[in-house]
Amino acid sequence: MLSLRYDLTVPFARFLAMNKIKRCKRYHIAKVYRRDSPSVKRGRFREFIQCDFDIAGQYDPMIPDAECLKVIHEILTAMQVGDFLIKINDRRILQGIFTICGIPEIKFERICSTLDKLDKISWEEVKNEMILEDGISPECVNRISEYVQLHGGQCLIEKLLKDPKLAQNRLAMEGLEDMKLLFEYLTLFGIVDQVSLHLSLARGLAYYTGVIYEAVLLCQKHSHLNESLSVSSVAGGGRYDELVAKFGSKRHKVPCVGLSIGVERIFSIIEQNNEMAKEKIRTTETQVLVATPQKNFLTIRMKLISELWNSGIKAEMLYKKNPRLLEQLQYCEETGIPLAIIIGEQELNDGVVKLRDVVTRKEVNVPQEHFIEEIKRRLEKHNT
Repeated sequence: MLSLRYDLTVPFARFLAMNKIKRCKRYHIAKVYRRDSPSVKRGRFREFIQCDFDIAGQYDPMIPDAECLKVIHEILTAMQVGDFLIKINDRRILQGIFTICGIPEIKFERICSTLDKLDKISWEEVKNEMILEDGISPECVNRISEYVQLHGGQCLIEKLLKDPKLAQNRLAMEGLEDMKLLFEYLTLFGIVDQVSLHLSLARGLAYYTGVIYEAVLLCQKHSHLNESLSVSSVAGGGRYDELVAKFGSKRHKVPCVGLSIGVERIFSIIEQNNEMAKEKIRTTETQVLVATPQKNFLTIRMKLISELWNSGIKAEMLYKKNPRLLEQLQYCEETGIPLAIIIGEQELNDGVVKLRDVVTRKEVNVPQEHFIEEIKRRLEKHNT
């Protein structure tokens, strides 16, 4: 009756069906869950956040699909996760390969799930699983291996379109023609060099009906540390044209294509990159810390911080009545807060506040009636 949601795609399809929506373009950021073996280092969790982008509706072939791939490329480039490759395939091409290699249709989904393990285990291990656990003959597996180990770009697509065996399969030809068109659009978008057709890509979810894709990080090591990043796949998605109809009338068929970005996985990569480069990550957006070197100045600090908040400045103070000044300044340095306001008996009597640049440790006295303007000026300069 109730369950933790596995992804954001199925609820989206249900929403379209229940509300009889025929066209929709949206993004959604929310928690999802897996009954999985957690691995913090690999960015694999049981509860995590995904960002989905989907386009629903009947459109001309491959235009929405190309936009989804452009979105993945744009996000991963902006996040500076390093070199990446978007692997792409089509379920119709896979089904065509399975058919001409003699795989029974009833075992298609199982073989897809086995192939999907290729990013975790070797081809030999996948091959043995197909034979010993999936019950596929060695001859059929050998025929599959001739195809699923191929990868490339437009030249590979042209080669496959001329393959006499695949030419006998209508689904495979449809998939390859669409793939050819997609690569033309990706060339226009300027991202084709980071997209590659991988015939081994299967993606285990059964609701995919056409183009499927997965973004992976290329092997990268830090120059002075002989360590590789352990997170690989950071995004994936594809076309699911039949899913909406499963939640409503079969006449309410809404073709869809979408993608999922693994938020925690990207965070894991950024954290590992910073750890290797020995760079700190700012964990707060605080711009100013209100500090004091003396006891019994809590009320003064609270008055100043209220003025800062009312002026739209992100400020905080330590939740202690009488904190030590060294403790307050160390907190600024550890968290990367750029500015500190220091007020004590002397400053109060002189009608000033002491403004400290945390990085340079330079201090200057500013009249109390002008300290907000001075802070805004410095913050604006700091941001530019």
